[in-house]
Amino acid sequence: MTIAQPRHLLDGSHRRMFIGGAWVEAASGQTMETRNPATGAVIATVPRAGKKDIERAVAAARNAFDGPWSRFKPHERQKLLLKIADLFERHWEEICVSDTTDMGLPIARARGNANRVLGMLRYYAGMATALHGQTVENSLSGDIVSYTRKEPVGVVGAIIPWNAPTAASVWKIGPALATGCTVVLKPSEEAPLTPLLIAELMAEAGVPDGVVNIVTGTGAEAGAPLAEHMGVDKIVFTGSTATGQSIVRASAGNLKRVSLELGGKSPVIVCTDADLERAVPVAAMSVFANSGQICIAGSRLFVARSIHDEFVARLAAYAGALRIGNGIDPETEIGPLISPRQLQRVEGYLRAGSEEGARLVAGGTRLSDGALAAGNFVAPTVFAGVSDTMRIAREEIFGPVISALPFDTLDEVVRRANDTPYGLAAGVFTRDLATAHQLSRRLQAGSVWVNTYHAIDPAVPFGGYKMSGYGREGGAEHLDEYLNTKGVFIRID
Repeated sequence: MTIAQPRHLLDGSHRRMFIGGAWVEAASGQTMETRNPATGAVIATVPRAGKKDIERAVAAARNAFDGPWSRFKPHERQKLLLKIADLFERHWEEICVSDTTDMGLPIARARGNANRVLGMLRYYAGMATALHGQTVENSLSGDIVSYTRKEPVGVVGAIIPWNAPTAASVWKIGPALATGCTVVLKPSEEAPLTPLLIAELMAEAGVPDGVVNIVTGTGAEAGAPLAEHMGVDKIVFTGSTATGQSIVRASAGNLKRVSLELGGKSPVIVCTDADLERAVPVAAMSVFANSGQICIAGSRLFVARSIHDEFVARLAAYAGALRIGNGIDPETEIGPLISPRQLQRVEGYLRAGSEEGARLVAGGTRLSDGALAAGNFVAPTVFAGVSDTMRIAREEIFGPVISALPFDTLDEVVRRANDTPYGLAAGVFTRDLATAHQLSRRLQAGSVWVNTYHAIDPAVPFGGYKMSGYGREGGAEHLDEYLNTKGVFIRID
């Protein structure tokens, strides 16, 4: 397949951010670089926004919410979302190249996300005309009719990470448009270019000025002021648990609504009766996909003791055969980590695993030969002989690192799988339906996949338990996150 040329050359040129329907610079005039993680090359500069820029964006979003956007009927919002989806589909290759160049996602995987992202936009379009309150039979004296109304919460501040710029942007902007909210979106400073491209497509589709605003900047300089802003009615955040806790504290000023999708240390359980031909590649890519830079990565691999050694050997062979390189190559299966800082973090965990006594059976090193030298590449890594107390089994690594742990009984593995502050996802491999139902019920996780992994559908809620956050993205519950419920009483006698 031919690689499309993006409308903006990724050659170090400057890009502006999008506020109130205009392309603008930061009030300070400061800029920051974004680099291709596969090559280290500067591919663009963007404004380094601060508090003044957040204030300008929130004001634009408020004016739009109180102004023309409030007069859009549900069918008009639906029509707009469908037009956006069509534009995304027309420019999908361009979006994929942007993601791949800016954050390293292999182009083949980016292309494979089309159904998910386009499906989200069209799902939200359908939901735009399906939002409604209820007529409620009350127990009051007299002739009083009571009903509820669903109304948009208002201005939404959205903060997204760098590991999935397209999907994360749509997961925030889509429900806002469907419900009639307006958005100020702050992308990660590590990967801001695709959200800026999305802003262009939104404008081309006819989204009114101020309804969608994209502000580029760091978390401290732009993200924190957005979370604190008294004019923001809701914050939606995807990222680390530590940052999520900071956002909750920052939201206290006006008690704004908050929904959070945070970190994870997800267990994958392989039972004695699992289909190993299916389980090995799926369990491997539950972690290795996107170089492990996925919040739901199944990084704790619990394998029944009787098949543990065979499974680990197969897993190591699979890891060693994966094609690693620049994501723009359609043959690449594993791309780079996002930055030198993340590379150093992952290398620290590789050292910690060995120092704490884990046995390295695959990978475990930075790759720096030939064309890989300038990028942030780590070989897909498998550790065996891991105990539950080791750092690699307790902490979120956000890299291509699997910790294999044997287990003997289902009761034991459920206890160990749940022994974590996180609860985002879990995987189970078994051919026994009773085991599948039992484990999916007992595992403390917002999503449980049986004989598959990474399955996400627009109609199915996604989110975490415990310190993996609260609130849901996907399904009707997602739209409720962007709506207020008003009770109305009318005496008619």
